[in-house]
Amino acid sequence: MPDLYLRSICGALVLLSISCAAFWAVGKSGGVPVAVIAHRGLSGLAPEHTWEAYDRAIEIGADYIEQDLHLSADGVLVILHDDSLERTARGPESNCSGPAREKTLDELRSCDFGSWFGAAFHGQKIITLEELLAKYGRTTRYYIETKHPDQMLGMEEKLVAELGRFGFLDESQPGLPASVVIQSFSRDSLEKMNALAPALPRVQLVDRGGLAGKLESGLREIASYAIGVGPNHRDVDSAFVAAAHRHGLLVHAWTVNDPTEMERLIELGVDGLFTDRADLLIALKAAY
Repeated sequence: MPDLYLRSICGALVLLSISCAAFWAVGKSGGVPVAVIAHRGLSGLAPEHTWEAYDRAIEIGADYIEQDLHLSADGVLVILHDDSLERTARGPESNCSGPAREKTLDELRSCDFGSWFGAAFHGQKIITLEELLAKYGRTTRYYIETKHPDQMLGMEEKLVAELGRFGFLDESQPGLPASVVIQSFSRDSLEKMNALAPALPRVQLVDRGGLAGKLESGLREIASYAIGVGPNHRDVDSAFVAAAHRHGLLVHAWTVNDPTEMERLIELGVDGLFTDRADLLIALKAAY
């Protein structure tokens, strides 16, 4: 990627009071400067949001591991993608089916979150955000999504409290707080995070076709409260990338598992990719 282009992106980030050197923590996986965001961990090869998936992603050198947050019925931040438990939970029906937000942490812990992926992963338990941060600490970079925050009031306050407790809001520490990125489909949630912890980088996720017909105005709005945009990879073309960069926004596209599509997006100049196969993206980057 040309030095002039990198300088322009860094300049835009500086205007947003984000250190480019701190946020651009992508050298770990080598190759072109595209952040490898391990979507739910190495979830193409292990059950999503489990220790197995996260350990594997970290071992191969992914730049970020991604978490989807829910609140349990007793107010604990747990890492889970779906609103409902049916797809990934196995165990007592009373505890392991229906909306996760209606279950206590103890009820969720009675469920097996690995067997649905394969018998070899039997016994994987749900992970709390506290457990994740305690295990990996500041040696790992986190990409955290607030899921349906309008249905789980107080999520942002609890998230900020946990990050603060583990030192991720201490700006005196090298690389902090840029070792945590907050993403959401909810603008309200991102603006709330901005009020609670303005130093945390924020990325606005966009549904498929979400900016159709309003690319410039939509990106201009996003740039007022976020440092990046997370579009569906099918919506990304040269015009999208150019417009986002004009507005000082990073482009982190989701969710890309095909190497040919990865290469297309790298050539377009995206800044990061969410992928279930971080191993394939790391290998592709190394080949450049």
